[in-house]
Amino acid sequence: MELLHSKILGEGNPLVILHGFLGMSDNWKTLGNQYLANGLQVHLVDQRNHGKSFHSPDFDYEVMAQDVLNYLDYHQIEKTSIIGHSMGGKTAMQLATSNPERISKLIVADISPKFYPPHHQYILDALGHLDFSQINSRKEADEVLSKQLSEFGIRQFLLKNLYWVEPGQLGLRFNYSILKDRMDEIGENISSTAVYGGPTLFLRGDRSEYILPNDFPGIKRHFPNADIQTVENAGHWLHAENPKQFFEMSIAFLNP
Repeated sequence: MELLHSKILGEGNPLVILHGFLGMSDNWKTLGNQYLANGLQVHLVDQRNHGKSFHSPDFDYEVMAQDVLNYLDYHQIEKTSIIGHSMGGKTAMQLATSNPERISKLIVADISPKFYPPHHQYILDALGHLDFSQINSRKEADEVLSKQLSEFGIRQFLLKNLYWVEPGQLGLRFNYSILKDRMDEIGENISSTAVYGGPTLFLRGDRSEYILPNDFPGIKRHFPNADIQTVENAGHWLHAENPKQFFEMSIAFLNP
């Protein structure tokens, strides 16, 4: 059994945080420290094929949820609260509905249980232009990406994955080839019969189209105790675009 990489902050009631597609645990470091300051033990986790966790050709929400379950067992965590953003939110939903006894509270950030058509192809196409036999700096990588990706914020998010594989050789932490081949899995819905009856909070960005009002009945069908709240002045990366309100809403739910 391969174990997910994580950074564990502090002591107290556990909180597992799962990043989104092409992200990593470091994306949540600032918010993680805020949860820590409010008495929680924070587990910033890299999902498989991301960050410093293992690479594998197996990539779907069932195996990703099992990864988190294995992680909880290894760390002897009987029950935890969990926050998942986007892809991480789908993993969290899968885990909560398949092993509800292990989840005390569930927070899902800007994703619903429904199917989403593939929509990351343009990002993966841009990443395919990174030739690390020719690229020797973050600046050079940014220049290549900027030809396909005009949005500075998306490029900075992606470039956080750059690291020195060895002296003089850059690479990406996520498993580009597998994620490109298995991209369809990212949009998969959870099972039509999946239900988690525990306390649940869905947070949506007011400028995001990932959770729309017509998604609310489906959310309530799978998560009957769900509260759905909107983070203002935020798109899909709501935890980064309005971290203050995201934190206030989430900590009020976690530590009422």
